[in-house]
Amino acid sequence: MRSHRPVRSENPVSARRTLVAAALAAAAALLPQMASAQDSLKLAVGQRGNWASSVAEVGQRAGIFKKHGLTLDLLYTQGSGETQQAVIAESVDIGIAAGTMGAMSAFAKGAPVRIIGAETTGASDLYWYVKASSPIKTIKDFDGKTIAFSTVGSSTHGVVTAFVEQYGLKAAKPTQTGGPAPTLTAVMSGQVDVGWAAPPFGLDQLDRNEIRQIATGNDTIFKGQTVRLVIANLQALQTRKDAIIRYMRGYRETVDWMYSDPAALKTYAGWTKPYPAAGMEWGWFTADTAIEGLKVAGANPTQQSFITSLRKVTSFNHEGLTCPVDYSAFGNTNQQFPGNCTWMVKVKGNQFVSLTGTSPVKVATISGTSNS
Repeated sequence: MRSHRPVRSENPVSARRTLVAAALAAAAALLPQMASAQDSLKLAVGQRGNWASSVAEVGQRAGIFKKHGLTLDLLYTQGSGETQQAVIAESVDIGIAAGTMGAMSAFAKGAPVRIIGAETTGASDLYWYVKASSPIKTIKDFDGKTIAFSTVGSSTHGVVTAFVEQYGLKAAKPTQTGGPAPTLTAVMSGQVDVGWAAPPFGLDQLDRNEIRQIATGNDTIFKGQTVRLVIANLQALQTRKDAIIRYMRGYRETVDWMYSDPAALKTYAGWTKPYPAAGMEWGWFTADTAIEGLKVAGANPTQQSFITSLRKVTSFNHEGLTCPVDYSAFGNTNQQFPGNCTWMVKVKGNQFVSLTGTSPVKVATISGTSNS
């Protein structure tokens, strides 16, 4: 009778390798399921349709955030105050376009909010307007009048506060009106004297001469400052740090795409349906300026060399469409367009031909107002 003894492996190392290989194979089988799972982040976004705050929407529609393993649940608010409150209350993980002053104030008071990125520098995208029939002509005329802003702590609130302080508007009445749509209703119905908006909102009304622009946010100290931020709830930042880091990577990738690929404009246009006439006019100016910058910057330009080279251009007329532009004075429209003039032209062949001869059409700017 033969005894049965356990058979020992002649090669323990080989056995261990077999076990490791089996484990790796099992893990590999799970990878497709793991890779397909998308982390979800909740975002509060101020002012639906604003170009600067549309990064999350445009990036998601383009599939950029999906590439970073994220699905974004977007909640649109009437302004920074609502956005920040949603972050503090843990209703959302991230807030987009929160006012700088409001976010810093909340942090100083111990609120569970942290700044994770800058959203906008300067405030030229915000403008203040009146009804066409209003007697208001300048910022100084805001004194004693109701001036709209979105929500407390927002960038519009900061600009209106700066109007009051910089221009000595001691009798002005800053008034919270929410987003551009209810603000326009308030202005046209006479509830508010001065409204606020951001493109593309209000461009139709401006074109039909129903409203008049009086000022922009850049008529204040905010011209060169970061006015809006990306913020996160502290608890979310601590527990979902990896997802938030991936969000910021997707955010930066989307911003780069939005400013480099015309396809991004199509995605944005398909979502917001912006004002087409302004798009045709300013789209030409922007493209022509970009081409001029590439010409003067030479081969393989960097962003900084492009800007530096373009600022050396002191007389550029957009192929005859405008008076000479001085890009060394970039940021000040009145300096860029001496005399505030333009030419009326038509297309003949592949050239623009002036309809006004050698004399441009000149527009006088009312003292104290801005056309920037």
